[in-house]
Amino acid sequence: MNKEFLQSSEWLRLQEATGKSVVPFEEGDFLANGIVHTLPLVGKYLYIPRGPRQSNHQSPNSTFQKNIQKLVEEAKEKKMKWVRIEPETEEILEAIKTTVSERVVSAPHDMQPREIFKIDISKSEGELLAGMKPKTRYNIRLAEKRGVSVYETREAKHIEAFLGLITATSGRKGITSHPKSYYEKFFQVLPREMCRLFVAEYQGEIIAANLVMFSGDTVTYLHGGTADRHRDAMAPYLLQWEQIKVAKEEGYHRYDFGGIQSHSEIKKQKSKINSWGGITKFKTGFSPSTPPIVFPGSYDIILDSRGYLLYDGLRHLQKLKRLVS
Repeated sequence: MNKEFLQSSEWLRLQEATGKSVVPFEEGDFLANGIVHTLPLVGKYLYIPRGPRQSNHQSPNSTFQKNIQKLVEEAKEKKMKWVRIEPETEEILEAIKTTVSERVVSAPHDMQPREIFKIDISKSEGELLAGMKPKTRYNIRLAEKRGVSVYETREAKHIEAFLGLITATSGRKGITSHPKSYYEKFFQVLPREMCRLFVAEYQGEIIAANLVMFSGDTVTYLHGGTADRHRDAMAPYLLQWEQIKVAKEEGYHRYDFGGIQSHSEIKKQKSKINSWGGITKFKTGFSPSTPPIVFPGSYDIILDSRGYLLYDGLRHLQKLKRLVS
């Protein structure tokens, strides 16, 4: 079965290792593995990352509808206040809305990026290079010329370098990162063939490092960090390219750069221009002709109306406090 890694049993084990409860749910091609989130005063809700989904990508049918109903009943039995879903398509979202008797509303925020940038890497290396933006191709060659070396590693010193770069990058860009212990769990819990670390070294120093997931037919760039020093070496460009080459060599068909925000989405959410503009430009430079994959977003199936009303009220109260503080 070709699974989205966020719906894999390995991902559930990682979540358990970080202290969360999980609810496995798999019926044939139907996947709805969930993670339990607990909120003060409100209680528990079930979050299903990038799901429910059908791994065969067929249109929702009666079996899909039965599984949705079964999922909702199981969540009720476990005293969940709501189920937060991330359907793959609008068609699946509409099928869920028409199947359940409970109210389905747009969640207050998306849990995963609404847009991701995934490219076809079944083409030859020459074709992939030719399809890049000239500046991206130039920066890859520049990094090679300047002597940047890229390699895969599991050495403790390189894991520590990665953790340091993640922290430094988050601080520099004003992004809240996961605690160090969270990233350490990746290397402790996930299989080595699935969770892999690539680093870029320049003049004896690790200046960029990426955590990459190998699952199904897709390789996904998940987390990365770069040093503030030696930015002119263009290491992140060569690092991504070498990861793509490894994915090709091992028979994977797609490379997922993760979240982006297209021009239209940036216009809708102007406050995110600073955090997403550069990231989007960097990633899309590897295949500017490839359109992003756009998901419907996060939605909540409300199982306890009073609980959800309390959640909504507390959320608005927090917003008000921030405004007057």
